[in-house]
Amino acid sequence: MERLIAKDLLSIKAVFFSPDKPFTWASGIKSPVYCDNRLILTAPAVRNDVESALAEQVKKLYPECDVLMGTSTAGIAHAAIVGHMLGMPMGYVRSGAKDHGRQNQIEGRLEPGQKVVVIEDLISTAGSAIEVVNVLREAGAEVLGIISIFTYGMKKGLDRLAAANVENHSLTNFDVIAEVAAEEGYIKPEDIERLIAFRNNPSDESWIGGNK
Repeated sequence: MERLIAKDLLSIKAVFFSPDKPFTWASGIKSPVYCDNRLILTAPAVRNDVESALAEQVKKLYPECDVLMGTSTAGIAHAAIVGHMLGMPMGYVRSGAKDHGRQNQIEGRLEPGQKVVVIEDLISTAGSAIEVVNVLREAGAEVLGIISIFTYGMKKGLDRLAAANVENHSLTNFDVIAEVAAEEGYIKPEDIERLIAFRNNPSDESWIGGNK
């Protein structure tokens, strides 16, 4: 599954490597990888693989799940599709409460005590995903875990998830995608070491310019 999803994401450039011409994240960090999982929604064959894998993971890992909750905004569509496939209720958590109407932050019906799985598209530092988990817990839900499409496996994210006592299961990860990218010719095999160096310490830019 990890390699299939990796090939899918690379094929539609949902994950795109450019180690010699790095991207600049909003934080200012230079990155050799760009991830836009929204592209999955406009690629039906890849979308089918991803949603089927997400649904299978929910059934396998959390058969007791009552409700799926998507993260706003990227996780909403995936939670809706998977909820439809499994015949399960779904909702989503806003990044902040509405300033009008009922001022909801959780959209969709959620009863205290219900068991929830969070559907997320991407885990990097895990900050936004943990905020969603906290909102759900404050509403009385039992959060079983997060199922995401892709994770960088950054130490900061892993530490945050551990501190929040929440587990994440991703369909694929940075190491697998880097390996598949080299095999498929998207990057040079010698670039893998540079990519892993970035992942292990994003603030250290010594990987830039190597192996040219």
